[in-house]
Amino acid sequence: MASLTVENYLKAIYLIGLDDPQHNAATGAVAHALGVSAGTVTSMLKTLASTGLVTYTPYEGAQLTQAGHALALRVVRRHRLIELFLVKTLNLTWDEVHAEAEHLEHAVSDFLVNRIDQFLGFPQADPHGDPIPSADLSLPPILQRPLVECQQGEKFRLSRVLDQSPEFLRFLTESGLTLGTTGVIAANRREAGVVQIQVDGTVASIGREAAEKLLVVAD
Repeated sequence: MASLTVENYLKAIYLIGLDDPQHNAATGAVAHALGVSAGTVTSMLKTLASTGLVTYTPYEGAQLTQAGHALALRVVRRHRLIELFLVKTLNLTWDEVHAEAEHLEHAVSDFLVNRIDQFLGFPQADPHGDPIPSADLSLPPILQRPLVECQQGEKFRLSRVLDQSPEFLRFLTESGLTLGTTGVIAANRREAGVVQIQVDGTVASIGREAAEKLLVVAD
């Protein structure tokens, strides 16, 4: 098993690359994600490049190689299954599980993760709606779009939350917006910077910045 540091770097590069897969993960972005200095990242990226896990270009950043991508997906799989396991078995809330999974993802074997996967019924998404890689590291299809792009009258079901900070998740919980919540777009007021949704007969306004972080599917 790769070291905790290596796994953290590969996972960070993978997650950064989701936003722009055609470009390198910038050194500064990796440093911000991991809470370390840019110099520390540069040194580590050179080490990862020497082991064939990333390709590194000075001043441009890094991309995962095929081997690095596979290892990153294994870490992501562990993390997301652990999050779901903690919610389903210990009744932790979706704003509590991320930090716990960050520690546990490095301590469990692939054998145990596969048993957790089987126990949970081979789920496709974690408590935040993020897709869970299968045992062969394939990902389920993603057909979601941001709530902010929906038009008046469209019915939706909340399927994924991109901002997983505890504060934002607690805000959603207090607002009655949890995964699976269904509703209809009452209005999409770009000029006012809000999206109005109707859920269970109640109309609420969500700022466009927050609505960009909520992914939905047609209901």
